[in-house]
Amino acid sequence: MPGVSAANITLSALQQMTREIADKTFNCITVDSDTSTSDTVLVFATGAGEGVSASPQITDAASHDGKAFAAALHDVMLDLAHQVVRDGEGLSKFVQIDVTGAENDEAAHTIAMAMANSPILKAAIAGEDPNWGRVVMAVGKAGEAADRDKLNIRFGDILVAENGMRAPGYKEEMGAAYMKNAELSITVDVGIAGGRATVWTCDLTHDYITINADYRS
Repeated sequence: MPGVSAANITLSALQQMTREIADKTFNCITVDSDTSTSDTVLVFATGAGEGVSASPQITDAASHDGKAFAAALHDVMLDLAHQVVRDGEGLSKFVQIDVTGAENDEAAHTIAMAMANSPILKAAIAGEDPNWGRVVMAVGKAGEAADRDKLNIRFGDILVAENGMRAPGYKEEMGAAYMKNAELSITVDVGIAGGRATVWTCDLTHDYITINADYRS
């Protein structure tokens, strides 16, 4: 909130915001599908910040001030979540995956995470191979509804597949050139309904194996 250095917020409102935002940030990232025993997201409201007593208390996450605070909290949590991915062992690519057209948002998330956790797709990304067949494979193994004959795939702004077939204007060298970027976007529309989700991941490189095989914990 403008001009306020600290927020006066109730535990229940903060808990609701944190849970909802975590589902759109920390629960939408993956490096290798594994989780640590210490993976935790904590947000503290101590009441000790400068200017807290002068701020109107946020008791409702849906209020004007609640939404403003939630937007700022989302920016912080998304940045931290992205940092987790960017710190992935041996990565050379940071990848955003967008899934649209799914049966619902939950189905879209499942499909996106299936792509983000696919070793063979992640290896193709590391090799800068625009192998959209591996994208199709990951969509299929997710187990959610998808219409093969309506499937559209984009690498960045490049339409690679349209209605389940190679897009008429797509050329392999276009995809190969795009895959050389350090930051990539893969978008898939599965042609069922309006569900959508975004997740973030990285590639799978030889260095990942070296780093994780070269020490005992």
